Amino acid sequence: MIQTETSTVATRLNAAIRDVPDFPKPGILFKDITPVFLDWQLCDDIATDIISQLKAKPDAVCVVESRGFFIGMLLANKLQIPLVPVRKKGKLPARTKSYTYTLEYGSATLEIHEGVIQPGWNVLIHDDVLATGGTAMAAAELVKAEGGIVAGFAFIVELGFLSGLGKISAYTQDIVSIITY
Repeated sequence: MIQTETSTVATRLNAAIRDVPDFPKPGILFKDITPVFLDWQLCDDIATDIISQLKAKPDAVCVVESRGFFIGMLLANKLQIPLVPVRKKGKLPARTKSYTYTLEYGSATLEIHEGVIQPGWNVLIHDDVLATGGTAMAAAELVKAEGGIVAGFAFIVELGFLSGLGKISAYTQDIVSIITY
């Protein structure tokens, strides 16, 4: 992809996102961000854009499995701070704290290693997409359970019509989304 002086990260991101009709079920228009990862420059620019919008530099970035890992690693490297993975239950090998939350049709559990977030650390939580806010809220609760402070949230995409922002805005007002649908 050739970047022109008039293009923005959001415009390039929107062009890279693929619409997949009727996935995962009929009537859903799925916003597929996987084509974004084919463009290394766009990924780098997404991380730079997120960082430029943060109110303050965090002490660590907490990334949510699995697509949050891709840009999350770039954020941690650019900021020169630790990366803390949040994974699905049973995927982390050492002692963990867990948080179970409700989904539209059931529940899910996320886990974090105990002792990796230092008490008082300001932690940025990053995931690829903000939808209903349940996953981001679960990650925030894990950060708090470890003594950290939720300094901000960062997303590539926000699905505004699902109202996830309302669930997470009580944690912090520093919420970054590159593009909102």
